[in-house]
Amino acid sequence: MISFNYETSFKLKNKTHYSKWLSLVIQTENKKEGDINYVFCDDDYLVGINLQYLNHNTLTDIISFDYSVGNELHGDVFISIQRVRENAIEFDVAFEEELKRVMVHGVLHYCGYKDKSAKHKKEMRLKEDEKIKLFHVEQKNKTNPNSKP
Repeated sequence: MISFNYETSFKLKNKTHYSKWLSLVIQTENKKEGDINYVFCDDDYLVGINLQYLNHNTLTDIISFDYSVGNELHGDVFISIQRVRENAIEFDVAFEEELKRVMVHGVLHYCGYKDKSAKHKKEMRLKEDEKIKLFHVEQKNKTNPNSKP
């Protein structure tokens, strides 16, 4: 189950659509959906997590903790809305597009994709682009394939 939690005033609009999209991403990677918790926060909150768990005193847009078991994905994804907003401006993209990129980035890490080397960063970016396109795909109800979301 995918859940959305907030440590900031930001609230995700259309949570159901985001949840269905992330579930579809997981399915297309031949993985099983476990419990994935998104926590939307600000820079200070994420720097605190970065210091406490990773011993890094730096700003970042996302930190993900992977608790996956075998093929079943579990984890916590912390996203700084401040960083996402600033990155959207810096990269000249809509906030919603940058948010989708960061959200799917965490799930792709759980699927085994890395981003430390230039080669891996390129592969991760291609996967992000591929999965963002799925956000607009009509998602059928599993129990009734003719129904609309």
